[in-house]
Amino acid sequence: MIPEWMMETQGGRFDPPPAFERRTRGWASFVKKTIDGVFKFFQEALITESFAKKDGLLQSLDPRVKLLSILAIVFAISVTGDIRLLSAVYLLTLLFARLSQIGIFFFIKRVWLFVPFFAGVIVIPVTLNVFLPGDPLFHIMDLSPDAHLGPYSLPDSIYITEQGVSAAATFTLRVATAVSAVVLLFLSTPQQLLFKSLRSLRVPKVYVLTMAMAYRYIFLFMEMIRDLHIAKKSRTIRSMSLREEQRWVGGRIGYMLIKSLDMSEKVHMAMVSRGYSGDVRILYDHHLQWRDYLAAGFALALTFALLIFSLNVVQI
Repeated sequence: MIPEWMMETQGGRFDPPPAFERRTRGWASFVKKTIDGVFKFFQEALITESFAKKDGLLQSLDPRVKLLSILAIVFAISVTGDIRLLSAVYLLTLLFARLSQIGIFFFIKRVWLFVPFFAGVIVIPVTLNVFLPGDPLFHIMDLSPDAHLGPYSLPDSIYITEQGVSAAATFTLRVATAVSAVVLLFLSTPQQLLFKSLRSLRVPKVYVLTMAMAYRYIFLFMEMIRDLHIAKKSRTIRSMSLREEQRWVGGRIGYMLIKSLDMSEKVHMAMVSRGYSGDVRILYDHHLQWRDYLAAGFALALTFALLIFSLNVVQI
């Protein structure tokens, strides 16, 4: 039965207490946006694991062969300055993505989502005659004859040059091609096998183990952070200000630091009690087959071809 005082109204309408009024804001909360963004990133990481389990061309190769081949090709790409060669290699990465049952649009989006941020900051100034003189392509503005930028004198006019645009396009395509090759490696190889393949390059096992453990437990800690946020929301009646939310985030960061240190000790003791001796053994026994030798030969031939054309040993 509802008490009479709860049925009382003022002026024929019910006015909720001010503390319980919902304050609408035109933007999502600081904490929610942060956690949603981080979880979206890790959800994409889980999607990449599904590609590594498909029955594609690159998935059937030995991880050690793929790692060494990709590193050799990336090195050759880094010294290639011919935009035609870079375009051919980039189209080749798209072909391998298709043969490995990786969605083309997903692959392109994953590559070009980061390339503008890294390459754009560098190549935009290069297009101007201030940094790279050349033939005018697009006029921007005129300056006074005695214009200076600190100790440096500026030209009478600023414009975009043909040579600058060509250099910017070559650099951007070089970055995109190298990133595409690396993305192919990560999408077609399970993470634990990729970490094990690093040992073939004589990477110290302590670094490999650190990366493997970090990749494994970062998902667990993200689940803990989401549980903390859900628990906070379920106990919050009124909206919090941005400063209060930031203060809460700072406190949770400290809590997660203490939690991670405590868990690292427990995990290490559990590993030692189960026979851990400093090296992690993965149940993986893959012998090189004919397709691995064929892939290694193709990668080696492509690397030498790019180097020969880049050094102008053979003109194209």
